[in-house]
Order: sequence, then structure tokens, then C-alpha cells
Amino acid sequence: MSNERLRSALLAQGVTIQELADSIEVNPKTVERWITQGKVPYRRHQYATAAKLNVDVTMLWDDSRAVATSADLSKAEILTIYPHRHQVPNTLWREIYERAESRVDVLVYSGLWLSEDPLFHDLLKRKAEAAAQVRILLGDPDCDAVRQRGIDEGHRIMDGKIRNALVNYRPLFASHPEIGFRLHDGTLYNSLFRSDDEMLVNTHVYGIGAYMAPVLHLRRLPGGGLFDTYANSIEQTWSSARPVSDHDITGA
Repeated sequence: MSNERLRSALLAQGVTIQELADSIEVNPKTVERWITQGKVPYRRHQYATAAKLNVDVTMLWDDSRAVATSADLSKAEILTIYPHRHQVPNTLWREIYERAESRVDVLVYSGLWLSEDPLFHDLLKRKAEAAAQVRILLGDPDCDAVRQRGIDEGHRIMDGKIRNALVNYRPLFASHPEIGFRLHDGTLYNSLFRSDDEMLVNTHVYGIGAYMAPVLHLRRLPGGGLFDTYANSIEQTWSSARPVSDHDITGA
């Protein structure tokens, strides 16, 4: 039996099968089977579909699996897990921020590789000019946490990497003052990259660089708690961070 409720929800939102499949990272033929054959997707795909179409999940599927706990919803917020950051597709970082309409957040120590990307700079400018909130949080190059992170990764240059990133971002300070730049002195357990209700979480693992650590690709779902846990961390860090000074850039 076909799922006409799902078909109608797609039409009502003007979302194609291909667009839904791309959004929740499944094959379009899988979505077609949900519609034409009435196949019931995995729970995480149920909730991701409902979130994309802005409807209650029970409107689309009324089987017993649609009744979930907050733990189930939090699991459903995980779209993908990459064992190492270097395995994340190179384009994904910009793609999630391209989708942002109201919020762009970066919480890192240096994030040097992003600061070196001119396309990322252009993206930040466009989002700020479109009235999105853009915030870049880097580590305070003079703080103990930054010094210790360099030691933990087997080098002592983290402060230099941060100052390098600040030099790279410096043209934005004057041209786009609406882009927020602050420095934090906290111990980072994860580097966080938020775009509206989507986020990449790069975990930090003792003894290895962040590029070798796992990355979680999350999408916020109503009733879940995993995404909001990380989002709250960004807010708390921003509130206690300080503005950038010339000394932070030059070290002099």
C-alpha cells in the first residue's frame, strides 16, 4: 500500500524526492519505496524526514516505531559518523554553511584550514550581508588551555596556528565588523561547526591532532537533546570569550 500522506507532505512543501533523499542522505529509490510501496524507514530516517517536511512524524507513519523516547530522538539526530576528520568530504564544510539562513558558528582552537579557504571567507561575507548571525570563536593564544593542547598533540605551536588564523581573518575585521570574532580560554572537548539546525562535531582525543579524531554530522530534531547539548556549549563559550586585540595577532 502506498504512503499517500508522505506523497502529500512532499507536494505541500514543494520538496522533490531527490531533495528529500539528499537532505537525509539516503538513495532516492529508497524514498520512492517509502511512497509507492509503503515501506517504513528506520526511525532516524522517519524523524529526519518529518523535520525536513515540518510535520509530526506520526502524520507520516503511525507504526509503533514512531513512538520514541528522547534517547531515540537523540540517536536520530546523528546523520553520519566519520572515523577521522580528514575523511569528511572536502565540500561538506562549506555546504552546511551555505544552507545557513540565520546562524553560522565556528568554535575551535585555530581552525587554520578554514581560515585559509578564500571561498569560506566569501561565504562568511555573504551570510553576514544577508543578516545571518556569524560568530567565529578561536582559542586565546596566550592561555594555558591552548598551550596544553599543543603539548597534547605533540607540538608547541598551537598559539602560532591561532595567530596565523587571525592574520588570515584580519581583512574581515574592517570590511565586515558585523562578523563576530572572539577568543576563549576554555578547554575544548570538541570543535563545533554550526549552521542553523545542522552541525559538525569534531571530537578531541588525547594524543592525536583533531584531523585524526572522529566527526559527527548532526541535525537537530524536536525532542532530541544531543544537538542542543553542543549548541549550548557554543553559547556558554561565546558569553565568556573576549574581543580580539592587535597583540593576539602579532604576539608583540
